[in-house]
Amino acid sequence: MSKTAADIVDFAAARSENATWRPDPAKVLDGDPLQTVRNFYSDPTGQFSAGIWEGAIGAWRVGYTEEEFCHLLSGTVELADGAGAARRFEAGASFVIPAGFEGTWRNLTPARKLYVIYERKG
Repeated sequence: MSKTAADIVDFAAARSENATWRPDPAKVLDGDPLQTVRNFYSDPTGQFSAGIWEGAIGAWRVGYTEEEFCHLLSGTVELADGAGAARRFEAGASFVIPAGFEGTWRNLTPARKLYVIYERKG
């Protein structure tokens, strides 16, 4: 199935699916981490998606079943694994969180990122 230039998704012009939520209260460790996502693209299989995420200051436990590429547009975040080893990222940083990562996501400031997610089905 061939695609054309009309199939290219331009975030500046595309409509998005928008959602706002908070992590499960049992996973929240600090603050009130309200989150908003604007999903601009999901492939027909539901395995691949891309958009913009924003989150308020706070920390919560995470467990990744998906692979996620992140490009931090603003803010500072810290990811720590279950053993406490942590990585800090600031605006301009790009990183990948592999499926299987378990630990803590902490927004040290309000944060905004571009995301690309791949979650294998089956």
